[in-house]
Amino acid sequence: QVQLVESGGGLVQPGGSLRLSCATSGIIFRFYAMGWYRQAPGKERELVASMSSGGSATYANSMKGRFTISRDNAKNTVYLQMNSLKPEETAVYYCNARLGATSYWGQGTQVTVSS
Repeated sequence: QVQLVESGGGLVQPGGSLRLSCATSGIIFRFYAMGWYRQAPGKERELVASMSSGGSATYANSMKGRFTISRDNAKNTVYLQMNSLKPEETAVYYCNARLGATSYWGQGTQVTVSS
């Protein structure tokens, strides 16, 4: 009954912005570390950003200064604000919830950066 549902993806022009959301249910959200990952065709899934249960954020180096992860424990939702998007960042973006050795994944949302 654990569910992670991503939304907010779509087509955006280079330099544009998107805000992704991940709504969760079936977990005690405030105890989980949350993360955003992405996977482009033919490439490995990579970490984009993560936030600990205590609110500490980390980012992959290429995202620093452009992406912001946030969480709203009252809404059981994590967000990813993406600015200045580049075509090479076209990928399926996945939400992850982790507590110790247990991880849950969403189905992903497609982000396409193209003119």
